Amino acid sequence: MTTSTKGLEGIVATQSSISSIIDDQLSYVGYKIDDLAVKSSFEEVIYLLWNLKLPTEDELARIKTELAENMEIPNAVIEHLRSYDLSTVHPMAALRTAVSLLGLYDSEADVMDPEANKRKAIRIQAKIATIVAAFSRIRNGQDPVKPKKNLGYAENFLYMLNGKEAEDIEIEAINKALVLHADHELNASTFTARVCVATLSDIYSGITAAISALKGPLHGGANENVMKMLTEIGEEENAIPYIEEKLKNKEKIMGMGHRVYQNGDPRAKHLKKMSEELTKLTGQEKWYNMSVEIEEYVKESKGLPANVDFYSASVYHSLGIDHDLFTPIFAVSRTSGWLAHILEQYDNNRLIRPRAEYTGPELQDYVELPQRG
Repeated sequence: MTTSTKGLEGIVATQSSISSIIDDQLSYVGYKIDDLAVKSSFEEVIYLLWNLKLPTEDELARIKTELAENMEIPNAVIEHLRSYDLSTVHPMAALRTAVSLLGLYDSEADVMDPEANKRKAIRIQAKIATIVAAFSRIRNGQDPVKPKKNLGYAENFLYMLNGKEAEDIEIEAINKALVLHADHELNASTFTARVCVATLSDIYSGITAAISALKGPLHGGANENVMKMLTEIGEEENAIPYIEEKLKNKEKIMGMGHRVYQNGDPRAKHLKKMSEELTKLTGQEKWYNMSVEIEEYVKESKGLPANVDFYSASVYHSLGIDHDLFTPIFAVSRTSGWLAHILEQYDNNRLIRPRAEYTGPELQDYVELPQRG
């Protein structure tokens, strides 16, 4: 048997037409992330990932309408969110449970034909934003806000989160973040989703499994930990001494470096620009300035450039978003990619069943219980 590779690093596990990372260039269905980040809406990217082509004007209008019309969540899910111990539960745990619960209220949950799966994909993508916003408001002693059917996806999310319509720059920032996080080839949560549905389990199971994988701090929690680090540093003059001490103790600097990029994450520069604009607008320039100092120092001393999580932290913070909501917002975006991969897996399915390299003892003789010393 072939020997194992720790973490499956470098192993090609499947074929996919959804996204690629080639020569440090991320693309969705062949479209460069730089173009999509600047020119497209999140709804366009959802359509692109699910249909492997950019939408026409009519197709874009249709998916926008379908998403807006399906954003409301069952009252039973809202009441379930109210029942949590809101002083201790992490939003990712709440999201994981609520998405699983959604499946109980979908009459097509176990209908597996392609058209039903597309309808469920719309419902899940629409409702996951509402769940995150509702949980946030309930936790803060506020009532959930119903979505507006005339608002786009990013705008609706901010409206449900804050109870008021957002400024253009805020909508632009969230839309850009959603586009940049939408898919990333065969990452841990996407692979988890594909393994789950390869058993022919339903879409809700696949998304719940993916959320569970994203919950881990080595995958989805990086931007939350970046903001925790910046908060601990406090002021700009403390940044380099803090990082020097971390590096001296061989501690990981969150948001720096990426396993699949050798020369830098192509997504980072877009959120870096948004961070600069938003922190200046809100009078919180120190978070951007501190981030730039850290990025330059770590890149110079360790050869590690910033990844997409590094600047998304200060972007979300500038928007007044609670730090522990950063990963759930990541999940809102990545759900589009998870669903694309789930649909692709269903279309050409084979049970995913790798082997393990055995490292235990050789075959042994069974010893009867009385003779065991």
